[in-house]
Formats: sequence, C-alpha cells, structure tokens
Amino acid sequence: MPKNKGKGGKNRKRGKNEADDDGKRELVFKEEGQEYAQVTRMLGNARCEALCVDGTPRLCHIRGKMHKKV
Repeated sequence: MPKNKGKGGKNRKRGKNEADDDGKRELVFKEEGQEYAQVTRMLGNARCEALCVDGTPRLCHIRGKMHKKV
C-alpha cells in the first residue's frame, strides 16, 4: 500500500489575511459633514451603532474600503 505523504486540502495553500502594520497610522481630521464617534456595537451588514461626541447614539454605515479592514 502507498504511504500517505500529502498534507491534503486546498486551505493550506491560502495565505493568512493579515496586514503587516504596527498599529500606528496618520491621524485624519474630520471634514465638513463628518463627526467623530465611538462604536458601541457591531450590527452586521456593514452597519454599527456609535456614540457621537455630542452624546447622541447613531446608526452608522461603514464604507466599502473600510469594511474590508473591520
């Protein structure tokens, strides 16, 4: 009988989906029509509930470019 030398599966061929950043990035200041907020909970479908600086909870949408990072 032949020896089983293979590792099997296609999942081992895929690389890890991780960024090589050290956690530091340039601060982007808010523009007109934008506001700072802290996410209180993730809701799914690229949406989250956030508490804005003025104290009101808001339903937020994460744009596609940022959705990949979350």
